[in-house]
Amino acid sequence: MAGYKISRITSDIRMTLAELLREIKDPRVSKLLSIVKVDVSGDLSYATVYVSAIEGYEQTVESVKALKGAAGFLRRELGARMSLRKVPELRFVADNSIEHSANISRIIESFGGDGEK
Repeated sequence: MAGYKISRITSDIRMTLAELLREIKDPRVSKLLSIVKVDVSGDLSYATVYVSAIEGYEQTVESVKALKGAAGFLRRELGARMSLRKVPELRFVADNSIEHSANISRIIESFGGDGEK
């Protein structure tokens, strides 16, 4: 039962943070920033948020620096929008999975284009 509760809270945190990221007006935060994964600790003390930007890994790192500065604001807004007894501390981690998957897609398309001719 506890695993179900954590997974439900994790998905709610992910959706709420996605809304909050669209509302941030900091120019260092990419507008094409995506939340890849959220890991919440069992006692709801910490939430590790993996983010990735379509513009590349450098833009992702720059956005993570800005989000670390805004972590207190985001935590407060998260607490105001969700009914949690304990709002987890947010930790942001840069992830290059979107860039990596786009690179794999380009490689597959290059092989597929040669076979059709």
